Amino acid sequence: MRRLSSSCGLALLCLLLAACSLPRGAGFEAEVLAATRDANGNASYDFTVEPVTRAFLAQYAAWPAVGEAHLGWIANQPGPPNRIVSPGDQVAVTVWDTEDNSLLTGAGQRSVALGPITVSSSGVIFLPYIESVRIAGMSPERAREVLEERFTEIIPSAQVQFEMTEGRLSTVSLFGGVGNPGTYPMVDQSYTILALLAEAGGVSAGLDNPQIRLVRGSSIYGTSVDRLLSTPALDTTLRGGDKIYVEEDERYFLSLGATGDEAIHAFPKDEVSALDALAIIGGVNDSRADPQGILVLRDYPNSALRGDGTGPRLNRTVFTLDLTSADGLFSAGRFQIRSGDLVYATESPLTTAQTIFGLIGSSYNLVNTVTN
Repeated sequence: MRRLSSSCGLALLCLLLAACSLPRGAGFEAEVLAATRDANGNASYDFTVEPVTRAFLAQYAAWPAVGEAHLGWIANQPGPPNRIVSPGDQVAVTVWDTEDNSLLTGAGQRSVALGPITVSSSGVIFLPYIESVRIAGMSPERAREVLEERFTEIIPSAQVQFEMTEGRLSTVSLFGGVGNPGTYPMVDQSYTILALLAEAGGVSAGLDNPQIRLVRGSSIYGTSVDRLLSTPALDTTLRGGDKIYVEEDERYFLSLGATGDEAIHAFPKDEVSALDALAIIGGVNDSRADPQGILVLRDYPNSALRGDGTGPRLNRTVFTLDLTSADGLFSAGRFQIRSGDLVYATESPLTTAQTIFGLIGSSYNLVNTVTN
């Protein structure tokens, strides 16, 4: 009996030793945040640990943003609600004359077509007898009136018909991320980017948080389609020569450890909080994760480092979340995830302890079975 008891004790000891090295899908919080030690045993840290609590949220929000492009946007600037003649447009002028001995028409003719004529870079067109006339900046109707006034100075009965086709400088180009990409003429000077998207068949389905980009001259502006739709004042008035494209949001974050899903996740909206991120990844593993040990690992560039609290002190920063307190939960809902962040759920020490006790119980039952 004593021998069996000794065997049982030895078996339990072996199980305890084996349990200490049980395979785990994530590290303990203490392991992840442990210091490195040199040959002399001196501890050092190459990262900082920052708790996500109400007391520090404003401070973190003021730190330099990382992982995303900083593009401005242009607010709506209404123009005249009519078409405007611009350099590069093509115009066709038809002059009607009822006089028998007209300067423009031949025998039996009552009209003469002049054009198409391209409006010069200075906004001028040249016509016989009236020579150069500046029409850029005028509506088509006003340009017709001006030309008719000039012609009636030499042909009293002249009547003018005016037609215009927008040139490259009166068109906008739309490519990528829409139903019907192409070049679109500006219907008037109040033509906006949402009107263009609607005319092009709307944004392509299946894009994660689609982003719109406006190229004007040498500048690039950008915002999300969702923000554009929710803020009418941002419905930018287009200019001739603008180039627009829609693309998927390129931002992402990762999830590892005792999470519901270990993967790369696209940003589904402009702002993703830590709570949003946990919902996106399917939460944490109920039987494994430590709810007091949720970590967000972020790498800051050297340009973001600060020594006065207005930025991180070291490049590598670990933000810690405690989901077992009200302050921790509310704070997680206001803490913003940045592109490239790693959301890491550490393993709960309690899980390992429960596994050990389970192994002990199984071993004890096995010994009893052998004894009987």
